[in-house]
Amino acid sequence: LRSVQDYNIKLALEGVPGVSQVASIGGFVKQYQITIDPNKLLAYNLPITTVMDAIRKSNKDVEGRVLEFSGIEYMVRGRGYIKTLDDLKNIPVGTGGAGTPVFLRDIANIQLGPEIRRGLAELDGKGEVAGGIVVIRFGENVLNVIDRVKERIKNDIEPSLPKGMKIITTYDRTDLIHRSIDTLKEEIIKLSIAVSVVCIVFLFHLPSALVVILTLPIAIIISFICMYYLGVTSNIMSLSGIAIAIGAMVDASIIMVENAHKKLEEWELHGSHGSRVEVIIDAAKEVGPSLFFALLVITVGFLPVFTLQAQAGRLFKPLAYTKTFAMLFSSFLAITLTPVLMTLFIRGKIKPEDKNPISIILHKIYEPVAALALRFKKSVIVIAIIIMAITVYPFIKLGSEFMPPLYEGTLFYMPVTVPAASITEVSKLLQLQDKILKKIPEVEQVFGKAGRAETATDPAPLEMFETVINLKPEKEWRKGMTVEGLKNEMNDALSIPGVANSFTMPIKARIDMLSTGIRTPVGIKVLGPKLEEIEKLGLELENLIKDIPGTRSVYAERVTTGYFLDFNIKREEAARYGINVDDIQEVVQTAVGGMNLTITVEGRERYPVNVRYSRELRNDIDKLKRVLVPVMNQPSAFPSSGGFGGQQSGMVAVQPVSMKTLQVPLGELVDIKIVKGPTQIKSEEGLLTAYVYIDFTGRDIGGYVNEAKKKVASMKIPEGYRLEWSGEYEHLVKTHERLKLVIPLTALIIFVLIYLNTKSVTKTFIVLLAVPFSLVGSFWLLYLLNYNMSIAVWVGIIALAGLDAETGVVMLLYLELAYEKWKKEGKLNSIIDLKEAVMYGAVKRIRPKIMTVSVIIAGLIPIMFSHGTGADVMKRIAAPMVGGVITSTILELVIYPAIYMIWKGREFREKK
Repeated sequence: LRSVQDYNIKLALEGVPGVSQVASIGGFVKQYQITIDPNKLLAYNLPITTVMDAIRKSNKDVEGRVLEFSGIEYMVRGRGYIKTLDDLKNIPVGTGGAGTPVFLRDIANIQLGPEIRRGLAELDGKGEVAGGIVVIRFGENVLNVIDRVKERIKNDIEPSLPKGMKIITTYDRTDLIHRSIDTLKEEIIKLSIAVSVVCIVFLFHLPSALVVILTLPIAIIISFICMYYLGVTSNIMSLSGIAIAIGAMVDASIIMVENAHKKLEEWELHGSHGSRVEVIIDAAKEVGPSLFFALLVITVGFLPVFTLQAQAGRLFKPLAYTKTFAMLFSSFLAITLTPVLMTLFIRGKIKPEDKNPISIILHKIYEPVAALALRFKKSVIVIAIIIMAITVYPFIKLGSEFMPPLYEGTLFYMPVTVPAASITEVSKLLQLQDKILKKIPEVEQVFGKAGRAETATDPAPLEMFETVINLKPEKEWRKGMTVEGLKNEMNDALSIPGVANSFTMPIKARIDMLSTGIRTPVGIKVLGPKLEEIEKLGLELENLIKDIPGTRSVYAERVTTGYFLDFNIKREEAARYGINVDDIQEVVQTAVGGMNLTITVEGRERYPVNVRYSRELRNDIDKLKRVLVPVMNQPSAFPSSGGFGGQQSGMVAVQPVSMKTLQVPLGELVDIKIVKGPTQIKSEEGLLTAYVYIDFTGRDIGGYVNEAKKKVASMKIPEGYRLEWSGEYEHLVKTHERLKLVIPLTALIIFVLIYLNTKSVTKTFIVLLAVPFSLVGSFWLLYLLNYNMSIAVWVGIIALAGLDAETGVVMLLYLELAYEKWKKEGKLNSIIDLKEAVMYGAVKRIRPKIMTVSVIIAGLIPIMFSHGTGADVMKRIAAPMVGGVITSTILELVIYPAIYMIWKGREFREKK
């Protein structure tokens, strides 16, 4: 199996465009094994080094340039590669007393066997298998490469496999990619339909609604074109950017069309003098500049997302790009295409707003509310302040996490067992775990891996397991079963002594391990100068943390519990025999450990040739002491502790009949001891490091770590040692620190942009009041949905801030237009007149304000009820936007007129 994998499947797949490498795992690597009999070495007077040299020199091809015979050129080759066991058996290693050759077969047993393994694979608890891990090149389109790999397997590899052998896919991202993209595509279609319905219902004029609806697909298509040329692929995050922008993308067009309707109503009411096109253009000019600035603010408001780095940046920058593209192009279309479409489509009789049933209902509801707000202005403002103050309660109750869980459709089980477990025991344990997991009804397939694959990028020790658990579709799960419920059930079923469990998901695990080295949600890095003290601190942390509520497992790395068989050379004894350290080490390396001396060349296939003593001669320390070391510079006598021939201890005079190579028992030259030492050595920031892995359930990361920190604070950390909290928590802290710096800077930029539009500090502050109003709804909805604060939530809040600025600008714009109209017509003669102007600006323009808000909410509500792959992330982005838009709209409609009335009333009194 392994030979087919290494020299057929692997080579075929590595030729697929986009594939970086194929790492083999599991199975047995074929090896030519030469098991030497030391007694025969002694009998034939052959040192092991001579045998090794003979083997090395018997596996070689050479070229001899060319020869010419009869005008024909022949290339000369010396063919000497080992190809069969017989080739090895017939290698001459010396001569006997009568000059007869001594062959390798005379002193050794030669056979095929498996190479020593540091990794293995298992499928469904049925036994070991050989496999391969396909690694894709950086920057390649994953879906395209996977499709090419599948095509190569189906068309080229499977037909050529030996009978009875088959390829089974154990992990495939195709379904995840398709499911996630399909989820977002469906949501975008739903959002587009919802937005279109809102436009038709509010305007009661299909051609006018088409003006708004047509700009939406055009902006989306242009955004996709930009994505293509900038190399931004279609994925959960990039499509999410378009999804959350859909509502805001048509805001400007809605306001322009609605304003055109209002102007056309007045135009028709006054006798339709002049051109309809001129009226439409004037309507566009009236609101166009403010709308462009408002959309620009939405775009700029997303700058903090572009500053995110590391994992957060890789996750959310595609979203930021696509949302920015969508808003930029919708802004451009709003001031270019929309006015043109309005002149073409807004024709015929425009239904007056006072005859529109939606507008009638809105006016009946809002007029008394606005009148009450203008009557009790200060009381309304005080109530608003109290509401914002009360919002502190849900905010402090919110948990925190780096990212909400993204269910990949596959679980990743990553337990660890005690170091120094043999590969035989590890194989049994892996098969047992897979068998237990396969019995769970929701599990479709289990592929387990222990140790490392044949690649430099996988340094996993043998005690580290990685098991891919492919699950059935959720509709086939038991009623009420959830992902967390499955993890808990698996954890209970896999409660095996000496094994620390950890559950995650494949993609998440790889990202976490690459970025922090920690494969669990939270980990602690213990840094210091001595491994013994580091391990002691790790075990103390393990005992402290395991009792914290919600803890599923805690495992501190046992970095000093590996077992070593040390051969300590007695240099003075070695010097007495004229033996140097290298001679002894070569014997230890070959006879004891086994050394691959050469590689056979069999077509494309390459296999090692290994030399060592037989197992029964090296399975305890006493026997290891009797391994023979050749003496090149021979003394007249040497002490002996007995050899494989059973010599007596003491001084033995050696008087060979012919020149013989003397050999000394290894026990005379070395002290052999069993000691404990480090199984692995990690270093960070110039200090030795060990990890404590922490897996928990039912709690947010921030709350869990804060409680754990309080417990850990009781520990006494020696001088020179320190603890670092890592895993997802590390990303969470770094991202929050960056947002603390960037968000205020972005707020300043937004302030400047709004000021450039309003030319008034007071107006700018009034517009920005929408932001705290919106946070009321955001935090309460997050609290009611039991969502944690995460980077996804912060992205939603950042997007909301831009929307708030836009709605604030629009609200203030209508109040200003009404004020200027009253002023122009000479109606502002008293506070009563001012109140009427404010009422007109607030009430008579209720339809466009509610339309824009309704479109935004209609664009987000379908996301809140989505259940597909990637929906959990999208919900966290949409939730603060939905809650915030609702409360900011209510408070703006009530508070803005009151504040505007107070501000303008003071100006009016000062002028009087």
